[in-house]
Amino acid sequence: MNIRSAPRTLAAATTALLALGGVAACADDGAAGADPQRVDVVAAFYPLQFLTERIGGDAVKVTNLVKPGAEPHDLELNPRQVGQVVEAELVILLKGFQPALDEAVEQNAKDRVFDVSTVQPLMDAAAGGHDHEGEEHAHPEEPSKAAEGGAKDPHLWLDPTRLATVGDKLAERLGQADPDHAADYTARAGSLRAELEKLDAEFTAGLKTCQRREIVVSHTAFGYLTERYQLEQVGITGLSPENEPAPQRLAEVIEEARKHKATTIFFETLVSPKVAETIAATVGAKTAVLDPLEGLSTDGGNYLSVMRTNLETLRTALSCS
Repeated sequence: MNIRSAPRTLAAATTALLALGGVAACADDGAAGADPQRVDVVAAFYPLQFLTERIGGDAVKVTNLVKPGAEPHDLELNPRQVGQVVEAELVILLKGFQPALDEAVEQNAKDRVFDVSTVQPLMDAAAGGHDHEGEEHAHPEEPSKAAEGGAKDPHLWLDPTRLATVGDKLAERLGQADPDHAADYTARAGSLRAELEKLDAEFTAGLKTCQRREIVVSHTAFGYLTERYQLEQVGITGLSPENEPAPQRLAEVIEEARKHKATTIFFETLVSPKVAETIAATVGAKTAVLDPLEGLSTDGGNYLSVMRTNLETLRTALSCS
């Protein structure tokens, strides 16, 4: 077992996990630092994997900590994943989105981290729409971050132009880790930017003229998208998709849906549709998937194809011409 982290100090719990899972970690297709020909990168969740693979090309080996079909918010690292973080030459994350990964990086890889939240300021959780009260009811026993004014919306990848800017900075960071391929990283980031700008233009044109501009969504993940394309989101819950909305919030969302004559209540691929279905039945609407792209579903696709599916779904729901 070749772990380059011997000099580093792990927290007691992490040490125990590594001790228990070390054999399995070595037996599973190699540690993150096992390929001398490529930069070994750990990506926190799917959009960061997409960026890294497109910009890194054959010069990088990317490990996504979240498997297809899994919800990334509440990632818990197993021993093998802790080992991958320890050995990675670069860890790409969005600080605050997955606390367990933040802790592992702080203990073992803070000199090898690229935090995409540092590229551009994150929006407040309440931005990009007109009503996001779901967070206030998430945990009645304690004040929510939204209520304290400290919550930030991590879903910046739903604005393709912001994702392109993150890609440009990621290319620079990969070039620092691997100077021999720096020009290639820059070139591929430029190509990806062109693709993302084309996608942005498609959204701008496709959502320019619509009968409605309000979307009722299962959780307030779409602030960047709604801000970019002049829409408004009405969130059933706040930033965490697992939170159960209070009855008061359900009543408010039903009132909003009726007020704006919503024909569609959106739910997500990785979260139960039951609440969305209940609201839809109450207001006489249908349900449809609007994917926040936190992770891929088991159906596959990629960032670009899923975003284009989102666009067509929005155009239908909002009666866009």
